[in-house]
Amino acid sequence: MWERFIEKKVREIREIVGDGKAIIALSGGVDSSTAAILAHKAIGDKLHAVFVNTGFLRKGEPEFVIKTFRDEFGLNLTYVDAQSRFFEALKGVTDPEEKRKIIGKVFIDVFEEVAREIDAEFLIQGTIAPDWIESRGGIKSHHNVGGLPERLNLKLIEPLRDLYKDEVRELARELGLPEKIYNRMPFPGPGLAVRVLGEVTPERVAIVREANAIVEEEIEKAGLKPWQAFAVLLGVKTVGVQGDIRAYKETVVVRIVESLDGMTANAMNVPFEVLQRIAFRITSEIPEVGRVLLRYNEQTPRDDRI
Repeated sequence: MWERFIEKKVREIREIVGDGKAIIALSGGVDSSTAAILAHKAIGDKLHAVFVNTGFLRKGEPEFVIKTFRDEFGLNLTYVDAQSRFFEALKGVTDPEEKRKIIGKVFIDVFEEVAREIDAEFLIQGTIAPDWIESRGGIKSHHNVGGLPERLNLKLIEPLRDLYKDEVRELARELGLPEKIYNRMPFPGPGLAVRVLGEVTPERVAIVREANAIVEEEIEKAGLKPWQAFAVLLGVKTVGVQGDIRAYKETVVVRIVESLDGMTANAMNVPFEVLQRIAFRITSEIPEVGRVLLRYNEQTPRDDRI
């Protein structure tokens, strides 16, 4: 099945792009990674992958993406550090959907600047079925679905548009992507900005980045395979006692769910000792955090609807 799919998409991309250039926003997630490798297979260095550091990425993400795709896969990769632009744009913003829209707009502005320098004619995206289904249904907005301004003047290519997340993982494996890519947990486009309730600042993002890294590390150590496991900075301080000192610190919520296609999800039964280690490490290693809660009653998989 996937061999025929790959042959068809490679042929389509090659025919559409021809002697032109294509550009893709590469995040390191399974969708954009799969689309990038598929396109690279079709047109080689005529594909320009652009990795934008928004400031809302997971711990070690910039280094991971550059090493994996530029060094190991040989993609023509452009790295853009735009952290200050994103944080400036989000000053005073607290509504999750407004955050998404602002981040999408700034991302497109940055991406457009790079596209002009490259003088690309085509835009390749890792859009998958749940993206456009959610956008049409008004569940949430996706900056890669119907939100690209006409000023980009690029022809759109979406080779994964009809696939669901589990199918994209199978395709990624077939394309030779390593397990560290095709089995990565989903990560929202706006990144950690939607895992910070309230205003987004570098300090608050740093807290949730460390907490998120701890959750992922302990889940991996325990050999668990959830659909998604991460931390959210609740934006509420609570009173407690640490040692012999009264503490008034931040609260982190941990969420661990199972899913297949990314459209529905249920809370995962995680051994209590794993949850204990996560809570202990977060409160011990992150001075700003004094309490860790578990979000258990879960019916929907998207972490950015909070």
